[in-house]
Amino acid sequence: MNSIPTFTLNDGNQIPAFGFGTFQIPADGSTQKAVATALRLGYRHIDTAAAYFNEQEVGQAIAESGIPREQIWVTSKLWLQDYGMAAATTGIETSLERLGLDYIDLYLLHQPYGDVDGAWQALETAQKAGKIRSIGVSNMTPKLWEKFIPNFTIKPAVNQVEFNPYFQQQPLRALMAVTDTRLEAWAPLGQGSSQLLHEPLIEQLAAKYGKNAGQIILRFEYQSGVVVFPKSVHETRIASNQDIFDFALGDDEMTALVALDQGHGRHDPDAPGVAARLLGAFDVHAQ
Repeated sequence: MNSIPTFTLNDGNQIPAFGFGTFQIPADGSTQKAVATALRLGYRHIDTAAAYFNEQEVGQAIAESGIPREQIWVTSKLWLQDYGMAAATTGIETSLERLGLDYIDLYLLHQPYGDVDGAWQALETAQKAGKIRSIGVSNMTPKLWEKFIPNFTIKPAVNQVEFNPYFQQQPLRALMAVTDTRLEAWAPLGQGSSQLLHEPLIEQLAAKYGKNAGQIILRFEYQSGVVVFPKSVHETRIASNQDIFDFALGDDEMTALVALDQGHGRHDPDAPGVAARLLGAFDVHAQ
């Protein structure tokens, strides 16, 4: 197993460049099992959220792993329902309790709607109190970034957004460069897009390097300075996903992959009605 490299965030913390995502893994024992497998295979970065309803199983897997806490990077996220200073303060405590942790390495505002400023203030306060090491945002487009980020005293260490070779977020990355904010990719494999996985250039590179298409995509993203955490519940895939640190794509190959960018993804946070739809999607207090 190759050791996983880190990126330095704008607050000085070192985040593992590669991790394990738990979105849509149910809390019926599946999350605990998948995270335990990932940790056993060498992963040291786990991404969850209040709205994934599986923080407790993530915490169980970490507690039972025998790995020292400081060696595991844990990310979770605050749901819209808990925005505003007071509600967010409670939401942070709830995440800590469910995870069974004294601190969370990275805590994000999951969606950029509602009382974002109040929620961010709660994150800043929790960071100063040592309950969160790094704070960040998620799903912020250039438009939303320019609306909210100028108001923040502490600039986000991370913005977690949709990112893959077909949607490379170039205008957003230019804005984020000003605050040295790191991009994290959700759907780094295009949510299993058959078109992306069978993209001729990616298939050619896979054949050249003796890798699969997913590994070429994840390597491209890593070399682009993006934090990735693909999700799988299958041990062979969990193992193969992280097997991307024993080769490097050449500059011309990176340039060719950059040219695959289509400039848009599946999710548009700026679209009308998205905020209302997400706020009514489920009740994180019903756990």
